[in-house]
Amino acid sequence: MNNMTPRTLYRKLVDSHTVAALDDENILLFCDLHLMNEYTSPQAFTGLDEQGRGVPLPGQNVAVVSHIIPTHPGKVRVIADAASALQASNLHRNCTRFGIPLFDTNDALQGIEHVIAPEHGMVRPGMVIICGDSHTTTYGALGALGFGIGTTEVEHVLATQTLAYRVARSMLIRVDGVLPAGSTAKDLVLAVIGRIGAQGARGCVVEFSGSAIDALSIEARFTLCNMTVEAGSRGALVAPDAKAVDYVLARAPDLAEHRAAALAAWQALRSDAGAVFDVEHRFDASRIAPQVTWGTSPDQVAAIDGHVPLPADLPAGPERSSAERAMAYARLPAGAPIAGTPIQHVFIGSCTNGRIEDLRAAAGVARGRQVAAGVRAMVVPGSGAVKAAAEAEGLDRVFLAAGFEWRNPGCSMCLAMNDDVLAEGVRCASTTNRNFEGRQGRGAITHLMGPAMAAAAAVTGRITDVRQLELLA
Repeated sequence: MNNMTPRTLYRKLVDSHTVAALDDENILLFCDLHLMNEYTSPQAFTGLDEQGRGVPLPGQNVAVVSHIIPTHPGKVRVIADAASALQASNLHRNCTRFGIPLFDTNDALQGIEHVIAPEHGMVRPGMVIICGDSHTTTYGALGALGFGIGTTEVEHVLATQTLAYRVARSMLIRVDGVLPAGSTAKDLVLAVIGRIGAQGARGCVVEFSGSAIDALSIEARFTLCNMTVEAGSRGALVAPDAKAVDYVLARAPDLAEHRAAALAAWQALRSDAGAVFDVEHRFDASRIAPQVTWGTSPDQVAAIDGHVPLPADLPAGPERSSAERAMAYARLPAGAPIAGTPIQHVFIGSCTNGRIEDLRAAAGVARGRQVAAGVRAMVVPGSGAVKAAAEAEGLDRVFLAAGFEWRNPGCSMCLAMNDDVLAEGVRCASTTNRNFEGRQGRGAITHLMGPAMAAAAAVTGRITDVRQLELLA
């Protein structure tokens, strides 16, 4: 008889990768895959040099130039900023020296690390994947434990392929019901963050379950897990199902001879009946309307038919003070309706919403319409593969005919680390993951929303309920 205590999926992943227990709360965790980018790796390689260390498992490390890269149209990309160019060249030199695979500046498959890794079959259920970027939580969509690490930890992983890791608490978020027409995974995760708060999952790895999660596509689950870190989570997971298995097998031909063993192992990757979570939340998907942030934190969000809050309706203290500061920064009066707010810029892309399904949704709104006068609208695919797929479907022509810019892949205007930067006071409808002060440019104002909602803002010149537009096939 098996008398083992029922375990959560998170606990199973941690247990299967524990090299040694360090104390009651910390372990040495083996990492199956380590992703690097150009801005969190330089100090780590310097540290290796100073200690005279090498990289024992270079094939389990992959590097991508993504955050600093320009996305202007054109076949050859040149990083004009000297400091950024140095970061890219240093990454190239270090990867060449240690034998680490690199998606470099002009690689045809270059793009955002969190888009590239799954689409090339690098992410499989049951893995532990780390990166010097907080949105590594994305990979939980395939039943892999992904999370961000700091620069000093990057050095440790390069040298040992392990990480000193503090075990997290567990949280279950169950979502049942059917998302209404016009609502997406982006709206669901924004609603979750809005309810539990920007620190609501702090110290926890979140597992999503329920009929609404089962119904999501894998790309929608990427969006969900990607943004769960905005609630303070240390990871996000969805137990791998037939959709996840099919997604991985279609992209990982090397698994062919190990298929039976892989399928058997993946079948066990789910929380046991009776497993106890430290925290549980439940949501009804049928009540999720399209969401739009109004403030400077992802939890400052409302339904499209909602309003900027009245400070008097908020608890006195930090929450009210934060809301008042956010309203001042966003130049929105208390109590103002969300819908109808004029915008000057639209950005569709990022590791949250830069995949082919996201571009299809936006193109469905853009088709047969025109970007409103006075609005600049950009579409930036998440990777070279996404860009090629979109062009094969003619989505680029749809966007260009409507007056959108069709760009090269990269992080682009998700954050002001490249030359896609908003000017002060410019209000942007954005499919990205963060709306912090200055995130897209000093003094710029960001409203987070889904791809179809952003496209609706582009063609109307204001924040608009996409459900009020007749979508053209």
